[in-house]
Amino acid sequence: MTTTRFKSFPNLYKDSVALMQIGAQLRERAGVAQASCVMATPANLAQLLDADLQVDVQASPSDLLVVVRGDPDACTEAIAAADALLHAKGAARDGESTAFSLPLTSLALGVEQAPDADLALISVPGDYAAAEAMKALALGLHVMLFSDNVPIEEERAVKEVARAKGLLVMGPDCGTAIVNGVPLGFANVVRRGTIGLVAASGTGLQEVTCRIHNLGGGISQAIGTGGRDLKEAVGGITMLQGLAALAADAQTRVIVLVSKPPAPPIARRIEEAASASGKPVVVHFLGAADQLAQVGLHVATSLRHAADVAVALAAGKPVPAALHEAMASDRAAIARLAGEMASTQRTVCGLFTGGTFCYETQLAFIARGLACRSNAPAGGAGVFEGRFDGHVFLDLGDDDYTRGRPHPMIDPSLRDAMVRARGTDAHVAAILFDVVLGYGAHPDPADGLASALADAQATARAQGRALALIGHVCGTDGDPQHKAAQVKKLEAAGALIAGSNIEAAMLAAELASSRT
Repeated sequence: MTTTRFKSFPNLYKDSVALMQIGAQLRERAGVAQASCVMATPANLAQLLDADLQVDVQASPSDLLVVVRGDPDACTEAIAAADALLHAKGAARDGESTAFSLPLTSLALGVEQAPDADLALISVPGDYAAAEAMKALALGLHVMLFSDNVPIEEERAVKEVARAKGLLVMGPDCGTAIVNGVPLGFANVVRRGTIGLVAASGTGLQEVTCRIHNLGGGISQAIGTGGRDLKEAVGGITMLQGLAALAADAQTRVIVLVSKPPAPPIARRIEEAASASGKPVVVHFLGAADQLAQVGLHVATSLRHAADVAVALAAGKPVPAALHEAMASDRAAIARLAGEMASTQRTVCGLFTGGTFCYETQLAFIARGLACRSNAPAGGAGVFEGRFDGHVFLDLGDDDYTRGRPHPMIDPSLRDAMVRARGTDAHVAAILFDVVLGYGAHPDPADGLASALADAQATARAQGRALALIGHVCGTDGDPQHKAAQVKKLEAAGALIAGSNIEAAMLAAELASSRT
């Protein structure tokens, strides 16, 4: 018997990352089929309905809801566990008082308690995010706006106010930043150094900063802008401010700019500012290299190439050429596996937790003349409409897949289930995937994924097929999950782990070309 149970916590606020992590923990409990922890905003209540977690409760946006579906006893226990997690108090460190302290209920109270603070990280429902950002700006604080679903006209208004005050707004929907060595959002553990970045892409920023670290370089600052900053409606305000700040920063010797293709007038404005910065600037606008004027700029052809060029420039070494194919040993391994495939196996399915990795992969296939479809299509790709025929690449962090459940970087169980399902498809030659490590991400994403990959391969073998499992791990060995340990688990499951997302995409594209 399956039931749905819920509990409302009046006037209890927790930020969205904390709620997603609690929801993920509840779903891992035996007997729990689905669980969600959200603030009871109208948008979140609608998402619960979409996720078949409808509850009959009168709740206000300031109330917190925990909803669980599954075995009745398991649901009761999960609700109790959520209650304990929501009200858990961290143990006092040595020398600290355990006396009661009144919780902070406003930004003004926060500034009063910490007058040296100069940045506010805001993670509230999108309907309220712009108003809170305006309050932070009025208090003289820079803002990292983690919240999404903020109207684009409100984004521009907030950023214009910030620019007039000489302050920076990172976001809305800014998931990653590293400011003065402090990781914010889904950031990785990387060393300090002389390379500064501004990016309108969270996982793009993670990929480039991680590769810089893994190549021996270091990061001065990594500024996220939010994905819409380079649209004409916003005007590239944050990227232009970030570029100017890095140009004036004595610690920064090389600047890297990353984005999906900007609006052409905004791209020209950024190029002009980059050319006038007085420092080497590496530009990677995914899929837009041919549109760049390249006046005094170093144009990168992939996220990997952007990091490689930046590290070379910082070290005073020659700029490396663009990557045109994956490692020969990886290509040989894939070719051997292709020889064991059935004649029906012709398609590649990519299941991504990082939207930019999904986008970059589509570009790699399009560059080889391979048609593909996606729920978040790049220029030249078709729209995925639910049919897994042909090459399909899914961004599982898109709203279509996160209604009523956490982002797959926090809870990868949906992706793991989809991997198993694709293993039963006689047309699939390869499953392509990413794993994103760092703060806020799942503590051991490779564990469940490795099991799913092994199951998919076993299913294929039982049906007389061989399945190529091609992936990439974005992270460093300093991350809480430890990159080398994650790679080892995936390789033990039979996966080939490439050195970067573009290399994994090129391997898959080469395999796809050979199967036509």
